[in-house]
This record gives sequence, structure tokens and C-alpha cells, in this order.
Amino acid sequence: MHERAGTPARPEDLIDVDELLRAYAEIEPDPSVAPQRVVFGTSGHRGSALSASFNEAHIAAISAAIAEYRAEQGIEGPLFFGADTHALSAPAERTAIEVLLAAGVRVLAAAGEGDAAFVPTPALSHAILRYNRGRAADDPGRADGIVVTPSHNPPRDGGFKYNPPHGGPADTDATKRIAARANELLEARTEIPRASGAAVAGVERYDFLGGYVDTLGEAIDLEALRRAGVPLAVHPLGGASVAYWEAIRDRLGIDLTVLGPGVDPRWAFMHLDWDGKIRMDPSSAHVMSTVDEHRGDFAIVTGNDADADRHGIVTRDGLMNPNHYLAVAIDYLLAHRPDWSPQAGIGKTLVSSGIIDRVVAAHGRELLEVPVGFKWFVPGLSDGSVVFGGEESAGASFLCFDGSAWSTDKDGILLALLAAEIQAVTGQSPSERYRDLTTRFGDPAYARIDAAATPEQKARLGALSSDDVTDTELAGDRITAVLTTAPGNGAPIGGVKVATEHAWFAARPSGTEDVMKIYAESFRGPEHLAEVQTAAQELVERARGE
Repeated sequence: MHERAGTPARPEDLIDVDELLRAYAEIEPDPSVAPQRVVFGTSGHRGSALSASFNEAHIAAISAAIAEYRAEQGIEGPLFFGADTHALSAPAERTAIEVLLAAGVRVLAAAGEGDAAFVPTPALSHAILRYNRGRAADDPGRADGIVVTPSHNPPRDGGFKYNPPHGGPADTDATKRIAARANELLEARTEIPRASGAAVAGVERYDFLGGYVDTLGEAIDLEALRRAGVPLAVHPLGGASVAYWEAIRDRLGIDLTVLGPGVDPRWAFMHLDWDGKIRMDPSSAHVMSTVDEHRGDFAIVTGNDADADRHGIVTRDGLMNPNHYLAVAIDYLLAHRPDWSPQAGIGKTLVSSGIIDRVVAAHGRELLEVPVGFKWFVPGLSDGSVVFGGEESAGASFLCFDGSAWSTDKDGILLALLAAEIQAVTGQSPSERYRDLTTRFGDPAYARIDAAATPEQKARLGALSSDDVTDTELAGDRITAVLTTAPGNGAPIGGVKVATEHAWFAARPSGTEDVMKIYAESFRGPEHLAEVQTAAQELVERARGE
């Protein structure tokens, strides 16, 4: 834990935007150096221009590879294009559009100006789904999309994500092929054709904001919000949702206050995260110290990250643990969405809280437990066999009232509005609802530790098999399961999960940062959780041969 975690950023914490933009244009990556190659993690390619991992050459190569990939897949419809508020997003957007137009791709970029020119990830997913509604899976007129975002990552970072016609994150097969082709282009130093500046200036425009905000009533009970008048405040944390929340307030008549200074690519107004970095993670208590002064003024204060795919829910009791809110959201939705198919299941990542399992079972629903990565929920959300998909890292989405897909990517705006709907309809805050759940299902103690890890350590962790775990006990309890694949779909989890009757832990390498994530939970309380965490770290070290 950094000594200044949770405190306001200082001038020395801020990026030099001009230096970052120069690095984007001037530094040439060396694809023979592993960290400088194109690598798609759980949410696209991420890196920084300053470390030669997110530069103009990368974006040109990835864009050309995507143009080739969509042609191979028979996708001839428009490509929806959006970008968030990170400093590197604007130049990356221009590079990509130049390449895509030159390749003959019809690009639809944001129609707005100022803050309305930024596009949240869920708005892009929503646009793809609406355009493709009623089209066959092999229809060449299908649309797909790209969103330029490193999500909640620090201001120095950039990110680039491809969403196929299903509207959600691309699967591993697609990302591997795109990354491999992009690296071939980098290695060959191929001269990639670009469209002219005039062509880029004349690119077609699409109203992402209107298409999203004006249809929110299909998934959220807006009338209940207006009738109850729940005082809601939202801090977009300087991200792409700033104009969206203003439009939700103005167009939909919601009692809503938008907090914060707006967009600042340095994020000078933020409080530092656990490691002393500026990071726009609304599920972090350190980051959400940014809104502490407003907690007593509103029934609910919410936050989003830079591309608004994550949510943070603050009640008068404080910031909710993301797992707690997921359990509350699932319990509420299953009781207040009568037109959802009773056969449809609930999706969760296997590092999410066990209380979700108990809530789902109480509603008589099937649980789909998958590895980390929202892409695993896409098929179920698309065909309605999964009505809710949620990750422990505060990312989730759910179906419209009629059982159709709202978004197949994480939607922090939707989950923030749901918190207000829950309070409006039940008269209880989400945190009060969670306390009720614990009286029925137990009160688990849950925590995630992010520990620094080298690429070599991450690789060893990701390659662990169940045979590498020889321990028979965990924190005094007999080990009942050692998993390296997810129960819901058999996919590799990229790490290991160890469970007992009363507790579990999971360890996996981050796909976007040089950290190892250790998740742990105990239904026997915080003291036993601490024992589980200690035992987990020791077990992982032994299993990795350290």
C-alpha cells in the first residue's frame, strides 16, 4: 500500500500530455522486444507510448489487421468507432480512421462535439446490437466496432479494443489472429496505406449519445426514478460518460447531479489508488475518496471509469464492495423482471463472491461460472440464455425488460441507474438490501490483493496445473477443489482456484498490468480471511517453485 493512497494527486503525479503525444508519434516500437509487441489481454491491446507499447505504428498495424479480419469474416457493414478521454485516445482514433478508410471500411464516428464526442464502451456495444437487430449471423451487412480505451488504467496508458458483430469483446480466436497479423506488419515494417486528412474530416457521423440515452427506458424503470425522486449524484471521474449523464438528467427528468470538473486528460482532481497511481477505478475505496465529501448529500453517489464500463456504488454507508452490489442487483432483478425467461441463467466470474451462488440458487436459477473476462457472457446475453453477467471488478450488464440484449459489454451507466431504481422501488439502499441478504445467506469476508509481479512470475502463475498444488489444507480446512478451468464452460482460468467448505482463493496474473491478483473469501469472518490470504500467497509461491 502506497503511503499516499487515497489522498489527492499532486503536480508531480500528473503526466506531461505533450510529452506523451510526442512519444506516440515519434517512438518506433521494436517487435523483437516482447513488451513492445501487440498483445491482446482480457480487454484489447494496452500500453503506453512512453514505453513503446502504444504508438502510432501499433495502432496502424492493428487497424490494418482488423480491416483484413472483418473482410475474411464477410463483414461489410459499417464499423462503429468510439474513443474515451485518455490523452492517447484522440491520436489513436485519427490513426485508425485513416487506415480503416484507406482499406475501404465504412466508419461511423461520434457525431457530438466537446464532451459529447467521447463514446463509452456500452454505448458502442448498444449501437452495434441495434444496427444488427434482425440480421442473420452470416449477413454481410452486419456492423462491428472499435473503442479506443484502456478503461480504468492510468492517464499515461492507451488501449484499443475490437467488438465483433455480437457487440461484445472479441473472443480469443479473433484477438490472437488480429494480434499475430499486426505483429507481422510491425516486423515487416510494412507501409500501411492511409486516407487523406480531408477524408478523415468527412467521415460519417453517428449519434451514439442519443441512441443510448433515449432508449434507457427499455432496461431501467425510469418512471419509478422520477416518481420516487431519489437524489442521485454521479461522478464520471473525467471519463467518456460526462455528456451522457448530463443528457440523462436533462432528457429523462431524473433527479441527478453530475459531479466533478469534467474532462481532464491528466486527471489532476483524482485521489490516488492503492499503489500511489492515478487510476480511474470506481470500485476502489482509495479512488472513490474523490467523492467522500458528497456522500451525506445524496441517497446514492455513483462513479464510472474512463470508458464507463465499470461502476462504483456509494450509499450513506460508504462504497459498496462490487460483489455485494452484484448480489443485490441479481436478487432485485430476478424479482422485478417478470418477462425474463425462467430458464435463463446468471453469469458470474469464478473470482466473484460465493454469496452470489446462494442468491442464484434461492431463485431457482442456473449459475454459469466462467473465467475472468466479459467475453464469456456474450453468447448468453446475445441469445437470452443468460439474463445477467457480472464480474467482481465492477463490470456487469443485463437484458432489457423484454429479454432482448441491451449491451453485450460491461455497462457502468446501466448498473449505476439500477442502484437508483432499487432504492426507488424498494425504499432501501443497495447496502441495506445487502445486509438483508447476509441474514439469509451468511456474511462472507472478501478481499482482493494486487501484488507486483514480473512478466516471468505472471507466466508461471498462468501456467499452473492442479497437479502443481500438493497442499491438502487451506487455513485449517480441508481442500475440496483445485480448479484451473471454469465449471461453467471448461475454459482455462489462467491461474488457479482452491476451495474448502468455508472459503476459497484464486490467483491469476493481470492481463493488462504487471500485477498478480489474489482473490479470497471466507464465510467464517475477516480473521479467517486473513489466514486464507496468507496461506494462499504461500501456496502460490510453492506451486510456482519459488
